Amino acid sequence: MKKRNLIRKFTALTAACALAAALTACSNGGTSPSGAGSDDPAGSAGAQVSQGSGGSYTVAIIKQMDHPSLDEIAAAVEARLDELAAEHGVSIQYTTSSGQGDQTVLTQLADQAIASGADVIIPIASTAAQVAAVRAEDSQTPVVYAAVSDPEVAELTGIDYVTGTSDGLNTELILDMMLAQNPEVDQVGLLYSLSEPNSTTPIAEAKAYLEEHDISYVEQTATSNDEVIAAATALAAAGVDAIFTPTDNVIAAAELAIYEDLAEAGIPHYTGADSFVRNGAFATCGVNYTELGAYTAELAYQAVTEGMADMEDYYRMEGGIITVNTETAALLEADYSVFEQYGQVVEVTTTLE
Repeated sequence: MKKRNLIRKFTALTAACALAAALTACSNGGTSPSGAGSDDPAGSAGAQVSQGSGGSYTVAIIKQMDHPSLDEIAAAVEARLDELAAEHGVSIQYTTSSGQGDQTVLTQLADQAIASGADVIIPIASTAAQVAAVRAEDSQTPVVYAAVSDPEVAELTGIDYVTGTSDGLNTELILDMMLAQNPEVDQVGLLYSLSEPNSTTPIAEAKAYLEEHDISYVEQTATSNDEVIAAATALAAAGVDAIFTPTDNVIAAAELAIYEDLAEAGIPHYTGADSFVRNGAFATCGVNYTELGAYTAELAYQAVTEGMADMEDYYRMEGGIITVNTETAALLEADYSVFEQYGQVVEVTTTLE
């Protein structure tokens, strides 16, 4: 794998992400296994001080913010770390914290993890990964991120101590689903955050797709819940026939606040992750985040036990799981059986959390 030390200009990129908060087409015997997970919003990560000798390892899991996809990934990482500890007869202690969508908090959490001697940091989502990579440059603490949709755009490739999993989105397939469900779509709303690296490539892909199909589009961006609500209202007032959002964590965090109004206005919301759909959006095609979290944990264990010399820049997870909210489909009077031609369809209902 071609890797280099992190260049200083990367700090400028992460600073730009401070405007807002970072989702998709999936041994020898040792001490007794243990996992100590804590989800302290204050972010007291890395309380353990073992430095990974004698079959004992410490892991700092740092979520960019609290929302269903990132929570699901964190839970899967924890579960797989517990399993790996039992399988290999080692001790794996971990803490899980949330950056609350704030780059200052994310920086504090990464610094705490490094100062306390964490063997590996697992940041979840793009901005969390960018911050951890910058803060770990001097210590070279392994950073094994989860759910970075576009590692190249996020400038997380070619770094000696960084790898992770990508939930890169199949934008074309999701828009194919949109047209299959409603071939008469004439105007599409693009709802996303400018601060999200996850959204850059999919939004460019969506624009190219829509232009190729002679479909007009209206863009609305947001950096907070209130702005997301206002943006969704503006798209509805513009008369869009459907809305597309990539694996954008800012929009995901506000989905519960907008889904009912969109559905009642007859506007299906196609998104980049199943967490949106579980919170009321209409449909998505993406990766299984439980599988992604488990695989990320395996990569982290490999990084601390075997080193990172033979690891790839990143590992793209396979997608192909179509998730549909049946309650929203009923409000829209939408026939989603047409999605079966694209993959396995999983039906869910709205979870109000």
